[in-house]
This record gives sequence, C-alpha cells and structure tokens, in this order.
Amino acid sequence: MTIQSIIVKIQIEGGNYTLTKKLVAGSLLIYHCPEGYYPYPSLTRLCQPNGSWRPRPKTFLHQRCKVVECPDPTVLEYGNVYPPQEKYFVYNETTYECYSGYTMRGSSMRVCLPNGKWSGFTPICRADCADPGIPAGASRTGNIFGIDDKVKYSCDSNLILVGMKERVCQESGQWTGKEPACYYRHTYDTSLEVSQAFGSAIKGSLATLEPTDDTQEGRTIKISKNGTLDIYIAVDISDSIEAKDIDKAINAITKLISKISTFTVSPNYEIVFFSAEVYEIVNILDFLDKKIELKAIIDDLKNFKVDEKNTGTDLNLLFMTFLERMSIIKLRVGEKVFKEHQHVFILFTDGGYNMGGSPEFTLTKIKNLVYMNNTGQQGTQSRENYLDIYIFAIGAEIFDDDLQRLTAGTGGSHYFRLKDITHLEETFDDIIGKVLLKLNGVILYHKLYNIFICLLNFKNEGPSKNCIGSLVTPQFVLTAAHCFTFGDLPEHVTVIIDDGQVKVKTFIIHPKYNNSAKADQGVKEFYDYDVALIQLKEDVNISSVARPICIPCTQETSEALKLVGVSTCLQQVTFSCGSSSISPMQRDECISHALVAPGITTRNPKDAVTDNFLCTGGRNPRDDIACKGDSGGAVFKNYDDRTIQVALVSWGTMDVCKSAGDLGSKENSRDFHINLFRIVPFLKSILGNDTQDEYAPLQFLSS
Repeated sequence: MTIQSIIVKIQIEGGNYTLTKKLVAGSLLIYHCPEGYYPYPSLTRLCQPNGSWRPRPKTFLHQRCKVVECPDPTVLEYGNVYPPQEKYFVYNETTYECYSGYTMRGSSMRVCLPNGKWSGFTPICRADCADPGIPAGASRTGNIFGIDDKVKYSCDSNLILVGMKERVCQESGQWTGKEPACYYRHTYDTSLEVSQAFGSAIKGSLATLEPTDDTQEGRTIKISKNGTLDIYIAVDISDSIEAKDIDKAINAITKLISKISTFTVSPNYEIVFFSAEVYEIVNILDFLDKKIELKAIIDDLKNFKVDEKNTGTDLNLLFMTFLERMSIIKLRVGEKVFKEHQHVFILFTDGGYNMGGSPEFTLTKIKNLVYMNNTGQQGTQSRENYLDIYIFAIGAEIFDDDLQRLTAGTGGSHYFRLKDITHLEETFDDIIGKVLLKLNGVILYHKLYNIFICLLNFKNEGPSKNCIGSLVTPQFVLTAAHCFTFGDLPEHVTVIIDDGQVKVKTFIIHPKYNNSAKADQGVKEFYDYDVALIQLKEDVNISSVARPICIPCTQETSEALKLVGVSTCLQQVTFSCGSSSISPMQRDECISHALVAPGITTRNPKDAVTDNFLCTGGRNPRDDIACKGDSGGAVFKNYDDRTIQVALVSWGTMDVCKSAGDLGSKENSRDFHINLFRIVPFLKSILGNDTQDEYAPLQFLSS
C-alpha cells in the first residue's frame, strides 16, 4: 500500500488530522473539526505494527465532521419543551414551560453548546402547595405554602380537633395528611365518609406492590412484594358500650373478613373482645402454624356471647396483648421477614378505661418494634407506613383526645367518630366493593369500564388505531397481537389506565402469530395466537380503580378461586368453563359461520378458526358482541368478588355495531376469542420469568 493510498484512507471530510509520530507504528492519528462539529465515527486511530489502523477505517462509513448533538431535553416532567424535535443540534434553542399549578426552577431557555451540553441549569417543574384552607370553627398559623413549609390548626372552645394538627407542604405539591375538622360532641362521621376514607386504605392493602408516596386524598396501604399483612381487630364490650352495638360490630367484622378473603392477599388475623380482660377469638399465631380456617373464624365470631364479661375496661391490656403477639411473630420469623410485615389495627371503643392505666407507653413500644428506630433518623427510610391504627369511636360518651393519640399511620383519616354502627356492615360491604358485571352464562364480555381494563391507542404512520387491553400484573397489559403493525415502536403505543397515561417500555408479540400465514389457503387474515404483552416502564399503582385481572394457571388465580391444596390448570378450567362447556357438534356449528366473514374463501372453517379459539354469538343463547375497537379486550368469568380472564377478543364475522338499536348478536354473527388456557406457555415465559429482577413474576402452576 502506497503512502498516498494510506493518506486517502485517513482523510476526514470537513476537518483535518495530526499524527503524533508520522506514519509509523504507535503513531496516534487525531482528528480535528471546526467548533460545533465532532469527528465521526472515530475521534482517533492508532497505527498498528502490521501497518493497519485501529479502529479500522470503514469503506461504507467514511470519516467526516458531524454536527454536535445535545441530549434529548424533552424528558421534562409536568411541563412542555419547545420546539419539539427528534434531535437537537448545536446552537438550537429550547424554551420550557410548566403546567398550570407548577413553578419553574432552573433555566426557562437553554442553548445546545458546541461541547454537546445544554447551557444553564436543568429545568424542574415543582408544585408549590395550594392554600390548604381553614376548616369551620378552626384557626390556623402559617401563611406561606412553599416546599417544607408548615401550617398548624387549633379549634375554637367547645370544639374537638379531629385529624392532623400540623401539615407539611411536600415536593409533590400536596399537603401531608388530610384536612382536619372541628367537631362538636354531637358531630359524627357518616357511613359514606368512613367508606371513602378507610376504604381507600384497606382496599389498597389487598394488592401486592411496592409502597408509594402519600397523596392529599389519603394514603393507600401497600405491601412489599414479599410482605405479609397482619390485621388486629378489637371490640370494646365494656358496660359503657350497648349490646346492640357489639352485635353490629361483630356482623361488620364478619362481613369485612369475608370480603377480604376474596382478594389475592391473605392476611393473618388477631381478633379479640375486651373489657377488664381480653377474650381472644382468633390467635394470629395460629396463622403461622396454618391451623386456622376462615369458616372457623366466622363461626367463632357469630357464637361469641358477652354474658358477664363486660365489667371494667383495661385498654392498656389490649395493647399489651397485641405487643406480645407481634414480639412472638418477630422471634419466630426473624427480623428480616418481620420487617416486611404490614400491621393494621382496627379498634371499636369509646376510649374510656378505669384500670390498667394509659396505653400510650405500650403503644410507644409497638411503634419502636415496627419502626425499628428508623423513623425520623437522618439517612434512613421512615417505617411509619408499616403501622396503621384505625379507631372507630362508638358509645354515648367518647374520649376523643385520648383516642386520637392512639391512632397511627401516615396520611389519610385514622379516626372515625360514629353516631352508631347501624350501617357499618353495609359500609364495610361498600368499602371492599363488588365488581358488578353482566353475566351471560360462562363467557362474559366487558361492556363498561372496569378496574382491569386499559385503553390502547396505536399511532405510527397513517390513521391511529384503538384497542383494549387488560392489566394482568402491575407492569403488564395483555392485548391482541393484530393491534400492532409493522414498524411500531413503544413510543407509538399509548396506554390509559384510570384516565391516566402510562409509558410503554416494550411489547412482546406471540412468536407464532402470523397474520398472512394462510393467505394462500383462502384465509386473507389469520388470527391464530393473536396475543401480545405490553410491558410498562413503571408499575401501576394498584387501587380501587386499577387492579389486575386473574389469568389462567397461576397460583394467584387458584387462591382467588379458593382451590384448596395443590391445584392444577384442569381444576381452573372446570371452574371457568365446567358445566357450560359446549359439545364438539355445537362448536362446529358455531365456527361454521366464520365462512361468511370478509376475506375468507376457504370452505373449511377450521382453516380460520383453530382449537385456540372460543366461539360466541348467534341467537341461542344470545351473547354480547365485540365492536370495532374492542380487540384485545377481556372475556372473563366472575367468581364471587374476583374476575378470571379466560379469553381475549380477537375477531368477528361482521360489524354488528354499525346497526342502530339493539346490539345483541345476530343469527349469523360470531365472535372468536383466543382461549388463554391454550397459550399459557407464552404467558409463563414472560409473566412467570423468575430469572429477572425488573418485576415480581407470577407463580404458574406446574400442570
């Protein structure tokens, strides 16, 4: 190779170069570009002993000076960046605006500099807190509402302050806790107020996910992925509480634990009645030994008689009993496991006691046991969210000040003053809530927005497309593969859950899905294996308005179906499709109508409808129908208060929704749905993947 040819190979378009040792081994070739440009693809090259360069020049990617690019600034949260561009180059200017209610910190205008950095300081949109107001009958100190500023409340004479005396403005723009109120002695909380405040917390505790920040509406109890929920319930049966209120409290507790049993999380319970002594109905330690059943708990509650047990009140003995149980649990499971236990106390009492002294010192011991001396220490994470103590104040004379000092927990209401507990059973029923669905035999199809439904929009090139998905874990949405088109990227997919938009990390289409696989067999569009999973960038906050649906062949679904012992997929099939399964002859008749669908010219319906599909429609029985835009939606069955998805909406023979009026299925209309029991290996390969640490895997059954 001649010197001239070597020089040609190392030339740079738009710049120049220097050699540290001329053209000899060990010489470093350094490229130079004008300001605002940089050498591409290599900054330097080193001459090797064999006469070659490292890195080697590429014939298809010639060396040139490229315009300097700055990192994408459109990651601003709670604001907009102008102009929106795919890339930002040297001397490009950007301006930043915050949404209404947010204040700009940092630079509102920045320039891409020749060194590849942005001028100024990173813009941040922060929300100062709104004026928290002054409740009726109260006065407030503190009139500055910036981050970390505090306000304090007190009530006028003859009024009781219920709630937090002090609130702090957080970086989220929300005040800690809930607005306090001033109560007269005759003031009480309605059933609706109790349902809204206490219900948001206890419903959240029935979902498993990482803890989340507080909000002004009140905190939702969360359990860590490996955590356990311990619920301690106590009913005051002293003679200051009327017998009818005790009976109603027992009915309310029975309703509460019965409803809780339908959720994935199975709490441990300690249930007691107390007066001068503590009468234990359920010992929480029996749950550690697996010696207790739900039916036994309910029977023991219903059979409890007060008789002569209501002399005197020792409130401190109650807290000492709870402390003893918690201490034993810690010893038995170890500190590491105990650290993940969430503790919830639910007390029904008037707060009066005439023996045993104040329980406040014992409560301090309980807090120290749970908080592990981390609360409030510099550089440690507060553990106050691991203990919630809810007081339901009942009785003719309530000792408010004493009771409020016994509440615990961050944010939200923990103290409820009840006129009576006539409607408490209905309140607890409403707190847990039933998922009301339209039942049409075994196969159910959503017609109303539900807590597991996700709205999907796909926008790449051409018109946008709408589909539906179902939330199957806090981080995954299940939908139809045909909702995606070639070239779709995660940024082309919008997922809306509970009116909030969540970002997509990636999506996985079933590897066997091939829409054109049978085009030469008379099936223009083939929908076998029409399933896909969308992974979200962050976990969805599970709440009363957003909660995963159960899917087949998982331990979570077996627990929802209350299958005892080691369960199997076959048992779940029996629960989901059991007595309503159709005969082969009925199925053949149903799928025969696939031949009337546009684009199908084959004479064998099984070419288009494989065994992976369920078939619905027709007039006998008349089913709900899937409309355009419903692809990917859930076909499900309701079992008690849980919902099991058995299939996924794929395609249909005709668009019945175009016709006005009655939207039931027609004589020849049929809808076809992917049977999830048939694609469990695909679901398990992703949702059950326990070799990663991005998300908590589901536990799939072995058979």
